[in-house]
Amino acid sequence: MSVSILVTTTDSQEAARALARAALGARLAACVQIFPIASHYVWKGEMVESSEFRLEMKHRTQDYEALAALVRRLHSYETPEILRIDAAAADPGYEAWLSAETQRGTG
Repeated sequence: MSVSILVTTTDSQEAARALARAALGARLAACVQIFPIASHYVWKGEMVESSEFRLEMKHRTQDYEALAALVRRLHSYETPEILRIDAAAADPGYEAWLSAETQRGTG
C-alpha cells in the first residue's frame, strides 16, 4: 500500500472542519490536519492576500480520485487547490493504522 496526502485550502475553519468530517466519515482519509495560513496568490489578474485554512488529508494513494471528487463536490471555491503529495516512505505501523482506518465495507 502507498500513502499520499491531499492538500487543499478553504476560506473558513468551519468549511475546513466540514471537509475533514466528510473525508473521515467516508473513510477516504485516516487523518486530516488543519492549519491557519496566510495566502498570497493571483486570481483573475488580481493580487490577493487572504487568511485561509490548509488541510492535509492522509490517505491511501488508491483512494486519491475518490477523495479529490469528494473535495470538489463539497468545496465552495470555483477552482479549489487539490494537490496529491506521495510519501516516499511511511512508518510500517502508521501505514497499517492508515490502512485499517480507511477500510470500507463491501456491502
